[in-house]
Amino acid sequence: MDLKTYLSDKRMIVDEALEKIFPHIEDPSADIVTAMNHSLFAGGKRLRPILCMAGAEAVGGEGRAVLPVACALELIHTYSLIHDDLPIMDDDDMRRGKPTNHKVFGEALALLAGDGLLTEAFHAMALLDTSGGVNPLALLKVIALVAEAVGYRGMVGGQVVDIQSEGKDVDFPLVEFIHAHKTGALLTVSIASGAILGGGDDNQVKALTEYGRKIGLAFQIADDILDIEGDSEEMGKSLGGDVEKKKITYPLVIGLERSKAIQKEIIDQALETLKSFNRSADPLRQIAVYIIERKK
Repeated sequence: MDLKTYLSDKRMIVDEALEKIFPHIEDPSADIVTAMNHSLFAGGKRLRPILCMAGAEAVGGEGRAVLPVACALELIHTYSLIHDDLPIMDDDDMRRGKPTNHKVFGEALALLAGDGLLTEAFHAMALLDTSGGVNPLALLKVIALVAEAVGYRGMVGGQVVDIQSEGKDVDFPLVEFIHAHKTGALLTVSIASGAILGGGDDNQVKALTEYGRKIGLAFQIADDILDIEGDSEEMGKSLGGDVEKKKITYPLVIGLERSKAIQKEIIDQALETLKSFNRSADPLRQIAVYIIERKK
């Protein structure tokens, strides 16, 4: 399979579905929808919804059947970026080559745009049509898992520790904790959700969840490395922010070369978790390699 074509086709499907979530409105709340759409359609890779669809396909399910949950994951990811960029957090002016939400709409509206995206995500998941074969109990389980992954047990908890660790000497296990929770938790639940909704058995879901943990960690290490070696024009933002803000990263704690070696080991382990799957899991195999080869 050609990964570039696969990602492009899936991204188009996701974008079409996302465009239907926030229709054009003219009532007094129109400004908040405009603010949400500003960040939602700023050019993201749609990796999390694509992983959700790929997870469903890997266990023999249909990718389109899980689209509402896949889109919800992108809404959650976008909310997290808006909040991360706020002056009270990372204070970033550019995201994906465009002004960040608060630079366009102000801090208050940006904060509320993030809140709106997060709550709309759960609305989208709850409205998934289970008449197409998705088990309602599986959907309920997925909603609980997503809430766990993005709350204090996962993404929010990781962000808190990340903020509290800035400028401090920390040990390697704490770096792993931050990466696994702040970034890895949402990537992991993206794949696990697809596998569960796609009808995967316990062993398949367990294997794909472990795959998700591995690539989630590798993805954040890649971000750490790109902040040092990436191309600012290609990435759509300035580089060196992690060093400037004294953020806790793999290169800071164990060095750049060791970070690259660990990243390679993690991807090899991720590929090993897929050994029992047939060619339906080939997109996941290629995505694992793509994560460490990407330039943005």
